[in-house]
Amino acid sequence: MSVVDVIKEQIESNAILLYMKGTPRFPQCGFSSRATEALMACGERFAFVNILEHPDIRAELPNYANWPTFPQLWINGELVGGCDIICEMGATGELETLVKAAAAAAGAEEEQPQA
Repeated sequence: MSVVDVIKEQIESNAILLYMKGTPRFPQCGFSSRATEALMACGERFAFVNILEHPDIRAELPNYANWPTFPQLWINGELVGGCDIICEMGATGELETLVKAAAAAAGAEEEQPQA
């Protein structure tokens, strides 16, 4: 499986996904810390990938996303943006609306019986 295939699978498998430096409990840069705080304030669980532990993803994701910096927030398979956008959306309430809708949709999909 190529690095791009891994990235695609991660994005498709997680309704809310943050590519960041470090972990939500121990962010390794100020931008990742601020983005994590804004996401955690929404009150929903989210997936994350610590790019410091995955140099191949760290190298390839900016090309795949056409977004040069980290963190990167992906919701429902779409790139939302980086730290400034995440924090701005958090301040206006737009982030919470988007995150809660994605979490609710993901939860509804999990509850559907499989044919």
